[in-house]
Amino acid sequence: MYIPVKKLAFMATLIAIALAIFTIEAQIPVPIPIPGVKLGLANAVTLFALFFKSGKERDVEKLTVANVFMILICRIVLGAMFTGRVVSFMYSIAGGILGFSAQVLMKQFVSHKQIWAVGAVGAIFHNIGQIAVAIFLTGAPVIAVYLPILIIVGIFTGIITGLAAQFSIKRLEEIS
Repeated sequence: MYIPVKKLAFMATLIAIALAIFTIEAQIPVPIPIPGVKLGLANAVTLFALFFKSGKERDVEKLTVANVFMILICRIVLGAMFTGRVVSFMYSIAGGILGFSAQVLMKQFVSHKQIWAVGAVGAIFHNIGQIAVAIFLTGAPVIAVYLPILIIVGIFTGIITGLAAQFSIKRLEEIS
């Protein structure tokens, strides 16, 4: 698959930003004593890439869903390698793919003023994917009891990441 150099450089920049955010966030202790809970700010970059309307006026071609998916996968793989949390890779990849799929589907029905809602839905499905992996790996369906707590926290954190992407896009549109 051929990707123009400018688009590839833009994608690489987004991967680097997401990876930096992910790595920094991994070093910050979460104030909530619930295992696996984190803000997930790197997802703001994924949402940004999914909704940002780049084009000829910005001298970068529009990112396709496949391009954004590549950004997500690269961030997850490199994040697991850089932080040394390879064990959590299966949880991240399952949650990332399921959450991204929900975000792509929802994108068709929302405006740029509702990216925060897409972030919340993506976080919910991310948590569902992680719980599914946990049940698969442990063989203990009782882990699903933990899901309502993760969904509540996921809605809150998803709104934050969605708002971060939404405000970033709005600001870039204002200055260009």
